[in-house]
Amino acid sequence: MSSTTLDFTGQKVIVIGGTSGMGQAVARHVLDAGGTAVVTGRTQSRADQAVTNLSAHGQVAGLGADLTDPTAVDRLRTTLTKEHADATLLVNAAGVFAPKPFLEHTAADYDRYQDLNRAFFFLTQTVAANMIERGAKGSIVTIGSMWAHQAIAAT
Repeated sequence: MSSTTLDFTGQKVIVIGGTSGMGQAVARHVLDAGGTAVVTGRTQSRADQAVTNLSAHGQVAGLGADLTDPTAVDRLRTTLTKEHADATLLVNAAGVFAPKPFLEHTAADYDRYQDLNRAFFFLTQTVAANMIERGAKGSIVTIGSMWAHQAIAAT
């Protein structure tokens, strides 16, 4: 089996949820392949820790934002436009996982998932608008992983 390594020289990736797991792995891969990265996390301290973890691999910035808080999402959108409008890649990798039976989920659980989806929608809209305004080509990817670990009976 052969391995293909992409060249990300001159590319900037924004990784929503880039402070751990798959998101941080994506950021590391882009950095190792010559690109730069902006990672977001629920708090600035998580973002700062990710920058510490990734900085040996290349140029990386960290932004803290609670994606369930519309005001924080609006601030993040403004920052992405003012400071990172040159991004060519967006990876939505943030997630929540409440491992309990389907019938035990509450309205608060539902709201949390919906708030995250709302954030993804508007952050994607912001990055896409920045790409369009610059006439830049780019890629937007949304990934998830945790639900792969829990089967839901009677689905």
